[in-house]
Amino acid sequence: MSNWYSESSPLERRTFWASFGGWALDALDVQMFGLAIPALIAAFGISKADAGLLGSVTLFFGAFGGWLGGALGDRFGRVKALQITVATFALATFACAFAMTYTQLLILKAVQGLGFGAEWACGAVLMAEIIRPEHRGKALGSVQSAWAVGWGAAVLLSALVFTYAPADIAWRLLFALGLLPALLIIFIRRGLKEPPRAIASEKTPFFATLSGIFHRDVLRATLIGGLFGIGAHGGYAALTTFLPTYLREVRHLSVLGSSGYLAVIIVAFFCGCVASGIISDRIGRRVNVAFFASACIITVLIYIFAPLTNGEMLVLGFPLGFFSAGIPASMAALFSELYPAGVRGTGVGFCYNFGRIVSAAFPFLVGFLSDHIGLGPAIGIDAAFAYSLVLIAVLLLPETRGKVFEQAAATRA
Repeated sequence: MSNWYSESSPLERRTFWASFGGWALDALDVQMFGLAIPALIAAFGISKADAGLLGSVTLFFGAFGGWLGGALGDRFGRVKALQITVATFALATFACAFAMTYTQLLILKAVQGLGFGAEWACGAVLMAEIIRPEHRGKALGSVQSAWAVGWGAAVLLSALVFTYAPADIAWRLLFALGLLPALLIIFIRRGLKEPPRAIASEKTPFFATLSGIFHRDVLRATLIGGLFGIGAHGGYAALTTFLPTYLREVRHLSVLGSSGYLAVIIVAFFCGCVASGIISDRIGRRVNVAFFASACIITVLIYIFAPLTNGEMLVLGFPLGFFSAGIPASMAALFSELYPAGVRGTGVGFCYNFGRIVSAAFPFLVGFLSDHIGLGPAIGIDAAFAYSLVLIAVLLLPETRGKVFEQAAATRA
């Protein structure tokens, strides 16, 4: 990260840290759910399928949030939309701590999904428009690595809270802590500059902005990008939603033990995001994604189906996290380069988040299939199928590396 970062202007650096912080906060709030699944099952007396539905609802509404958030950024400005989205998902996560019934928690998880889906769309496009094109892949890959930071923070908080607090209130404390970082992110974003291309779209009707991505000039990109999103999010959701549960209930690891396994994957995810950004700028978006998607399929199948010892699982956890990071790390740059200025946020938000509508079924399917074939095979089959869709989609997209956006120099000035 050092070379491109040292060459960046003060505005580019402020935008980077704002986007990085927002995405880390997203991950903190969302990943706490996966870590709390066993406690939620006990607290509300629900099945694994019911727990999976909570994750599916978040992903489903996150899809609509991303599409709407991207359009709001195109119509009213990226920075304004960012502050609203951060407040939305942070407050929803905090409210989850006070849910008294399964239905209440289900509704709050839907609101959380709207917020975190919209946040990524606004932040990713803002970063893509501010940064110079030769560093776009590296900058956005580094922003994506913030997910590992938030994920790691969630694992640490979970280990501490569930170790020292009674199980029946530990999950509530965990969700309540999700509110705190939002104050810092909102403060940072107050000093950001709105890109001129976003301001120029203020007179466009909002519905026209939403539907602009289905115009014949960009329809192909929208359809293939949506397929890409299905595979990327489906694989990630199938793998990570129930991974903590798999490590505890199938591999019989303690909370601290499973946190150690997750730590390896999280560190690897961070490294994979940064590496994917560097490779993407050097050899192109398509080859980069194809490599990481193929590696994901192979690694997931080995991790779940091979008769590995606990020590071998720990070692293999690094390539699992590394390769799974390369796909989402490439999406912001690739999708931003597929669309013109007036619908860039809408297009990025739709392609990235449309996958959540379909991929919302993956956690539910994992939970359902686990009752018939076991949790491990359910995770492995769903994840491998999803990553195969990514491989197909990227082969149908054009190469966009180095694309120069409109008024790029004026924005960075």
